[in-house]
Amino acid sequence: MPAPTRRTFLALGALTGLLLLPGCTDDHPAKTPQPQAEDPDRPLRLRQLAATDALLARYDAALAAAGTDPGTLGDLRADVVRHREEFARTLPAPAASPSASASATVSASATASAAASAAAAPTAADLAAAEQRTAALRLADLAAASPELARTLASVAASGAAHAAALGDTTAPAAPAPSPDPSASTAASSSASASAPAVPAADTGALQAALAAEHAAVYGYGVVGAFLPAGPRREDARTTYAAHQARRDAWQRLLAAGGASPTAAAAGYRLPFPVKDAATATQLAAHLETQLTAAYADLAAAPAYRDQAAAALRECALRAAHWGADLPALPGLAAEQ
Repeated sequence: MPAPTRRTFLALGALTGLLLLPGCTDDHPAKTPQPQAEDPDRPLRLRQLAATDALLARYDAALAAAGTDPGTLGDLRADVVRHREEFARTLPAPAASPSASASATVSASATASAAASAAAAPTAADLAAAEQRTAALRLADLAAASPELARTLASVAASGAAHAAALGDTTAPAAPAPSPDPSASTAASSSASASAPAVPAADTGALQAALAAEHAAVYGYGVVGAFLPAGPRREDARTTYAAHQARRDAWQRLLAAGGASPTAAAAGYRLPFPVKDAATATQLAAHLETQLTAAYADLAAAPAYRDQAAAALRECALRAAHWGADLPALPGLAAEQ
């Protein structure tokens, strides 16, 4: 029963040490520097930076009130600092490091301490609500973002949802099951299939990869369930197994209706490590969900499927944390970008 490249920047070398000798003339007039194209993601990145700084200020106020042992709050804040770094990565230094960015450094805790003395420090519930609101802002910019930024937004939104859960937010379901199949709300029929839009060629690979990852998850949760004793954990595995089956089936229908041949499940899958008891079965469940975050981060770059991919990425991140995975700050993104 079944229950994770980056770009390198080329630096232009500066010509130095050239001295003009008296009487020499320049046969080659200096070329006028060509202005660089405006980064279309810049407004989105700046908006996300502002939201991240506001969230960091809340963490700093809470940490200042918490005293010398930051505990979980310190770990969560470190993730948010990593989110800020990623949003600022392609921005010029002045834009990426505004004067207000002191709230993104450890020294900001001193400033927050003074603020905390004048007002009540945020509670865990306050921080969880702030994480949820900020995650919603990430998702609101998905449609307008470039493919690269869309992957980042989906990943950071998933991290925010996991933060909210770690802070005790029970309003975010650990395993929501929205269907990624656009035709799921209507009765299946041959005419509906015939009228389904074709899967964009540029998106087919990422969609097939997500389907293949779901095939592997369905198989893996069969192993997980076999080694878990009767009880809440096994029921969790059973529910998650059904959720992965449903998403697998939905991707298959979507591909088939769009004119593509869905990737078939393999006859068997090699496990990443031996599973021999409940402890290793739990580790396998955490591994499966963490691996799935990579497939859905890639799918989030596809304009036609961003909302569905971001929802699936969030679900997988929440499940991974539920099974005990140590989620990175950017779930699904290779080597933390």
